[in-house]
Amino acid sequence: MFILLHILVAVMAYVIGGVNGAIITSKYFYRKDIRKYGSGNPGLTNFYRVFGKRAVTGVIIIDMLKTVVPVVIGRVLFRNYYDMEIYGSIFAGLFVMLGHSYPIFYGFNGGKTVMAIGTFVFFVDWRLALIAWAVFIIVLAATRYVSLGSIIAALTYPILVYALGIGGTREIIVSVLSVLLLVFRHRENIRRLIRGTESRFKIKKSDKP
Repeated sequence: MFILLHILVAVMAYVIGGVNGAIITSKYFYRKDIRKYGSGNPGLTNFYRVFGKRAVTGVIIIDMLKTVVPVVIGRVLFRNYYDMEIYGSIFAGLFVMLGHSYPIFYGFNGGKTVMAIGTFVFFVDWRLALIAWAVFIIVLAATRYVSLGSIIAALTYPILVYALGIGGTREIIVSVLSVLLLVFRHRENIRRLIRGTESRFKIKKSDKP
């Protein structure tokens, strides 16, 4: 039953996590495909750079819901069967990230998991979430690099799981896997950061794509 529960939660979280707010919003709001514009990445940052702030709220709502639903289900199932609600959140969160990165609906071409991990950490521990988001905001404000802020903030995730006593070995391992996935998805950004060619975040004054 323990293995079956893992399979059930993993598949459910992966499939739901594959819903992409940027692709849906760009297609139905602008009648365009975000994957054909900007960097081609169907994530929140590229959506904002291409289309502006007008429809960003829709992307955020969709991506938050597609994260919250499977994480809550995973949390409840693991709590009810094995009293492991924190592990359930962390485990489901990892597979939401996988679904977001490699969605079965969009040819396995997805986003970079920032919104997913930034949402589900609140279901792991509110202290962890606030610290991680604070780190992201500080790094972004200091450098204006969204990618750098995301990577550094993500690195605090397994560290805080351990430091705050949120989970044991199982939780730390899964949280490390989540961070490795995020870093891997940002590998091109890391190369550009090293070369000094990474784009800095700017407030768009116009919403025209």
